[in-house]
Amino acid sequence: MTHYGLSNETAGLIVARRLKESLADSAIVFEQSGDGAALIEAWRSAETVIIIDAMMSGAEPGTIRRIDAGARPIPKSYFRCSTHAFGVAEAIELARALGNFPQRMVVYGMEGKNFAAGVGLSAEVEKAAGETVRQALATIQYVDSNAKLSHNDLTAI
Repeated sequence: MTHYGLSNETAGLIVARRLKESLADSAIVFEQSGDGAALIEAWRSAETVIIIDAMMSGAEPGTIRRIDAGARPIPKSYFRCSTHAFGVAEAIELARALGNFPQRMVVYGMEGKNFAAGVGLSAEVEKAAGETVRQALATIQYVDSNAKLSHNDLTAI
């Protein structure tokens, strides 16, 4: 989920596009703006959801956090860089409260360095984007091999 035209904020979009290239037809990959209502709608019928976004938690730039959203709430402070009042953490918790939560949800957050308008990623976030692609693909392979999912059961956002 990203906002076009912002530097480190585009990390989620870049990872989504790389995953789409790698996965072809084996999973559904959505590129979302981070709007909470759109996120909930995107994962409505999915069994497994992987969300990837830039974060601003105070960690070192390029830090990757993998959160099992089914096991615990998402700290709102991790994703406070959203331009939406109702973003990733709020969407996840609202979906949980409404019973519109997938069987499995993993959130990858990449700590950004510079969220000012610009082009491209910082070196730290570029490296994190590559590693996040690797980790997300490993998660997808694990889920697929253990759950015997069809391509419609797995959604990356």
